[in-house]
Amino acid sequence: MKHQILVGMVWLCSLVSVVAQSVPQVIPALQQWQPAKGKLVLPESGKVIVSSDEEGILKQSAEILVQDLKEMFGWNYRVVVGKKEKGAVYLTLSKPDKTLGDEGYRMDIRNGITIEAPTSKGVFWGTRTLLQMIHNQPEGLMKGLATDFPLYPNRGFMIDVARKFFTMDYLRDYVKILSFYKLNELQVHLNDNGFVEFFGNDWNKTYAAFRLESERYPGLTAKDGSYTKAEFRDFQKMAATYGVNVIPEIDVPAHSLAFTHYNTRLAADNKAYGMDHLDLYKKEVYDFVDSLFDEYLSGEDPVFVGPEVHIGTDEYNVNESEQFRRFTNHCMDLVAKYGKMPRLWGSLKIMKGETPVDLKGKVVSAWNYNWMDVNTCLEAGAKVVNLCDWLLYLVPAVNYYHDFLDYQWLYESWMPEMMRKDDPKVEKRNPNFLGAMLAVWNDRVGNGISQQDVHARTFPALQVVCEKMWKGENVQHVSYAQFEALCQSTPEAPGVNLLAKVPRRTVLMDTDKEITLSGTDVVTTSVDEIGYPYAVEFEICPDSIPNIDAVLFKGPHSEFVTNWQNTGKFAFRRDGYEFVFHAYRLPESKWTKVRVEGDVKGTSLFIDGQLQERLEGRIGEVFNAKSQKKDRIWYQETLIFPLKQLGDTQMGFKGKMKNVVCIPR
Repeated sequence: MKHQILVGMVWLCSLVSVVAQSVPQVIPALQQWQPAKGKLVLPESGKVIVSSDEEGILKQSAEILVQDLKEMFGWNYRVVVGKKEKGAVYLTLSKPDKTLGDEGYRMDIRNGITIEAPTSKGVFWGTRTLLQMIHNQPEGLMKGLATDFPLYPNRGFMIDVARKFFTMDYLRDYVKILSFYKLNELQVHLNDNGFVEFFGNDWNKTYAAFRLESERYPGLTAKDGSYTKAEFRDFQKMAATYGVNVIPEIDVPAHSLAFTHYNTRLAADNKAYGMDHLDLYKKEVYDFVDSLFDEYLSGEDPVFVGPEVHIGTDEYNVNESEQFRRFTNHCMDLVAKYGKMPRLWGSLKIMKGETPVDLKGKVVSAWNYNWMDVNTCLEAGAKVVNLCDWLLYLVPAVNYYHDFLDYQWLYESWMPEMMRKDDPKVEKRNPNFLGAMLAVWNDRVGNGISQQDVHARTFPALQVVCEKMWKGENVQHVSYAQFEALCQSTPEAPGVNLLAKVPRRTVLMDTDKEITLSGTDVVTTSVDEIGYPYAVEFEICPDSIPNIDAVLFKGPHSEFVTNWQNTGKFAFRRDGYEFVFHAYRLPESKWTKVRVEGDVKGTSLFIDGQLQERLEGRIGEVFNAKSQKKDRIWYQETLIFPLKQLGDTQMGFKGKMKNVVCIPR
């Protein structure tokens, strides 16, 4: 009997695998697939065709597809206005279709490829699917008809750029990533502050940042990283071409230390609330908030481009519930005055009061079950996006919430309506429930986390949540192991490699060939950088009088230096941080074999095969005066290794090198 059960299980697993392989494998999975016989092999040079009467609507999507085909596969396609042709990609609009809705599409793969949809966004999503199909089917595309559409209209990601600055290049890359996986919202949290206990329990010393250029309030904008009005406006317009709605957030009346640092009179007079609380009884606060929002919402070409603006409204002191409700009404009316839909954090379940707050038609971010859960939001008539903290919050390198999400649990058990693991799965979706967002918060200011470290946490989570919000349950057809393998093999996006994947061991210079660097010259390599886990090996012989703080390797996000502060030590720099290997000093005028290993937890230095030092595990401890206990900060001493160039034109290494090799592990 046991043998029969085992045989049956093997047969069932084989059947599931066969079913999965009979459908094109993409992320998120297709809703429907009708197979046809044969395969289509697209030419490496070809056409993306749009009809003349749809050129104004679809040409931009066609041009992006052409760019992406070049980026991903080296193919040379061009946009043509005309009629459908054999062997070409044809983009077209169809009549309204209840099945497809606003974002669905059909893709017919026969002797050519036709992508049609009722909207341009649907057509664009079809091009994302096509790119994944080509990548995952290198021997030729399965012929057939795909009918594809999302289960939830709002599928997104929120990034806290306030407590950790992310460059505009990073945000633009993230738009491409979200778009490649058919996620259509990016909320940008523009202001916030650190925790006061990590700054000597002194609010005046506590880190705070507002990341947008402000002409009305000179000095308000953060000096360690910000966005100009022009580049933020252009960024939102670029995102719209990729089907992504950028939702800027100015968080008031709590989390507002950047504003009270700028003008201390804005802070609450009740010092028990903390200096990050605006005073909701002062006219000056309302005038400031009105003027700040007006700076970005007024004019013929406002800085905030999209249809929604997030006003914050979370975690204010519960003793001021009544005044908080009045302030919430004020901010909702303020944003609506400019023709924008206000979005806000759900708080009214805790912030009870007599002042009515009409949430009907407003978009509420349901972030915490106690502050305001999904059902309470729906009962209030709000449209709801779930950002449940216990399930969807990533907070790098802390001992609360998640450092990394439980991807398998999310894939097998999570539903977008859930706020707790014991929540029942909702079989019938409420029309006011819009979807969900993954959120990353950078609570521990100064903990050494890098942009790419954050990405290493968020990207695999995005792959899972996009699957569940577009396709829904699919584990009966594709097991988690199969899905995980597909995730590993699917690119981040065309032209994006923030994980710095290197496919194989790569020798970056001829074996045993010595190169000499004078301190002001550069040798470029074929690899920009290598991501976790990796090893980089090289042999090095510094001059008898070596340069100080000499750049040995440099890449797009970091640099690796020798003779740090004239001590002979190795160090690396990235994201405004500097990390030093203190346990070893490199000798002059002598060949030394060096190996650096890196992973998501830390970085190791080996000399002549012997471990010298591992940078990992450094912990800081502070006293939290308010809670009368100690708190910790876990420092991240990680490095995605830079390889784009050896040396530097200004601060370069002086000496000889040979046998530079990078090895993915």
